[in-house]
Amino acid sequence: MIAQVWIAAFIGIAAIVEDLAHRRISNWIPAAAFVAGLLLQSMQQGWRGAGAALLGTLAGFSVFLIFYLLGGMGGGDVKLMAGFGSVLGAHKVLEAALWTAACGGLLAALVIVFQAARRNWKGFRASSQNGTQKGTARPADSIPYAPAIAAGVWLSLVPKT
Repeated sequence: MIAQVWIAAFIGIAAIVEDLAHRRISNWIPAAAFVAGLLLQSMQQGWRGAGAALLGTLAGFSVFLIFYLLGGMGGGDVKLMAGFGSVLGAHKVLEAALWTAACGGLLAALVIVFQAARRNWKGFRASSQNGTQKGTARPADSIPYAPAIAAGVWLSLVPKT
């Protein structure tokens, strides 16, 4: 369990930093998670562990694939969850996906509130400077999802009492 936590922490932090900085997740991050999870599971449980890692990868990939196909999520997010699936196994990755959905909803709500406050502040400043309010409609920005995925994975690793 300790090794899982360290792997999840390292991969999660790397994914968050890259997603926030560059708005993408490089392939090395989910690949590192996959390899680390496969090695960890194999060392702990032998062939059964390798099978659990592969099944977890498939489950992690499948759980977010529909959102990617519908255009609501990037491919890097899907690959990241697949990589985490190798580390967690199928049962835990499904729990992590539920935590991720909750964290993603909270993150989206915070972004909406922040953007509305920023838009109102800009409108207030523009109207006080020009006497008119400048406001243009623009499409909603995408939200980096690696923080929600990492938080969901980390929460799934918290021991239940």
